[in-house]
Amino acid sequence: MQELENKKAALELLQNETNEKLQDYKQQISILQKQINDYNKPALSPHEFDNIHEAVEKAVENYSFSDCDNYEVDFSLDYDGRVQLETIDLQDTYQLVEMIVDKVSNLFKEVDCPERDDSQLNTQTVAEKII
Repeated sequence: MQELENKKAALELLQNETNEKLQDYKQQISILQKQINDYNKPALSPHEFDNIHEAVEKAVENYSFSDCDNYEVDFSLDYDGRVQLETIDLQDTYQLVEMIVDKVSNLFKEVDCPERDDSQLNTQTVAEKII
């Protein structure tokens, strides 16, 4: 009986170790899959992502939509006693902007912003400094 319990405990220990390795492998596979997916995507800096976000936001702000469910409306009565739509305003445009930006962002991979190279700022040669 003791021998069977020892074998069972050993197998459970092996199973736990294997599960930990499995999780580690799954994580490594996930990281590699993201790198594979991002490999052929054009790279954009955070500043370029901000520019895309701003462009989409401006486009949405200047666009007229026609879906009645997403609007706040004010009605009035005209001179003939008919109900008319006085004003209509689109609500929650930030959600639309975020959806568009997320879709655009999925087309690109984000890279770190390159360091500024100040070595090109001083192009004066040693001979020019002496003169």
